[in-house]
Amino acid sequence: MMNQEKVIVIDFGGQYNQLVARRVRECNVYCEIYSYRTDIEQIKEMNPKGIILTGGPNSCYGEGAPSYSKELFELGIPILGLCYGAQLMMLLLGGNVEKAPVREYGKTEVLVDAQSPLFENVPKSTICWMSHFDYISKAADGFSVTAHTADCPVAAAENREKNLYAVQFHPEVLHTQEGTKILSNFVRGVCGCAGTWRMDSFVENSIQSIRERVGKGKVLCALSGGVDSSVAAVMLSKAIGSQLTCVFVDHGLLRKNEGDEVEEVFGPNGAYELNFIRVNAQQRFYDKLSGVSEPERKRKIIGEEFIRVFEEEAKKIGKVDFLVQGTIYPDVVESGLGGESAVIKSHHNVGGLPDYVDFKEIIEPLRDLFKDEVRKAGLELGIPEHLVFRQPFPGPGLGIRIIGEVTAEKVRIVQDADAIYREEIANAGLNKAIGQYFAALTNMRSVGVMGDERTYDYAVALRAVNTIDFMTAEAAEIPFDVLQKVMGRIINEVKGVNRVMYDLTSKPPGTIEFE
Repeated sequence: MMNQEKVIVIDFGGQYNQLVARRVRECNVYCEIYSYRTDIEQIKEMNPKGIILTGGPNSCYGEGAPSYSKELFELGIPILGLCYGAQLMMLLLGGNVEKAPVREYGKTEVLVDAQSPLFENVPKSTICWMSHFDYISKAADGFSVTAHTADCPVAAAENREKNLYAVQFHPEVLHTQEGTKILSNFVRGVCGCAGTWRMDSFVENSIQSIRERVGKGKVLCALSGGVDSSVAAVMLSKAIGSQLTCVFVDHGLLRKNEGDEVEEVFGPNGAYELNFIRVNAQQRFYDKLSGVSEPERKRKIIGEEFIRVFEEEAKKIGKVDFLVQGTIYPDVVESGLGGESAVIKSHHNVGGLPDYVDFKEIIEPLRDLFKDEVRKAGLELGIPEHLVFRQPFPGPGLGIRIIGEVTAEKVRIVQDADAIYREEIANAGLNKAIGQYFAALTNMRSVGVMGDERTYDYAVALRAVNTIDFMTAEAAEIPFDVLQKVMGRIINEVKGVNRVMYDLTSKPPGTIEFE
């Protein structure tokens, strides 16, 4: 990775910042996110081919607003400012930024006024996603205005001589029709990136670097059976073979029959030559979670208990030098470790780690990848398609699909309801058309009537979303007759449920999971 050409994103706290990195990678250019607090000397050492300044929620002229050293614009590195990043560039270089007379939000027609490397092959009129209450009222000296809207005189500006570009809109959002083209024009055209970031070379380089890092050490892999940990496990097995032991902790919070399915794939009779240990720790986790209803506490308890189980297994194996985890990039960013974004949730394998872990080092080979990139890596490693494209499942499992306290009875309810839901989605041929779908158990109980008798039982919520990158998501449109069939089966077949609801919330403002 060190020799890989890269573009860096300087994060000012906007909601779409992960998408910027994601879109740059779609141009086959490696990209990482750094906080605006990152020292300029560190930026210089990284020697990026280009820099992108993101959006953010503040007014750049406000007291205490995120800013950056003006020296950044004198490094000779091409820079693209997006929204807040564009305004900050103008302000620091002598332009004017003030409250806009008309706030722009949503899909907006942008009119391209002049030829520009940024708008190469972009129509003169194009729809872009705007989200701003400030605007650039005067571009800085040396900049020419290259696009405008009905309410925004400077929708884009550039100083071509210094390779500085600014756009008021968000090219990273899918609603911007030519967004990918604009970003590609910047990273491939302006920055001159060759576009050599490929999954096959990532896998090859990762295997090589794991071998070098591990040497003759022993490695313990946290195998949950989900996509991320499965890809990490196979990558490690290819790198170091018998030095790897995979520990699969069945914490009693898995989907129905999942423990047995994981063992079938990775166990002694499976396709992979792994040292495989299954630990049945269901009761241990239920005991620890007894009486706990606060989501973050549940995540922390599950995460800590995971680590403790691994430590115990490691002691049985002998000295273990490394722990492997299937952490991926959205985990890092959402845990507040990859830029300026707020902590959305702790992940048991990132923000939820306990203070003390009895391993020399933690290896996270997928830490730089988004979910769809992990799937590509899985295919490169030869993992069967049905495993690579299985439904995502969070590390804390059903612990965060059960609102409130977790009990064995509640786990049984949500497992049975979820199994019915997934079965009917597959029967309807929708399993490949929907990004992620699952059943969750709400903490709500309500009165119902079943067989002429009054009931007071739980409500199950069905969730189904479509998403490309798992950073934003929209509720999926499932045919009403399919939902009716799922509802009928759950109420008739799952004891303890008398109501089924469908969750229409998008992300943001919601998350894909419930807690």
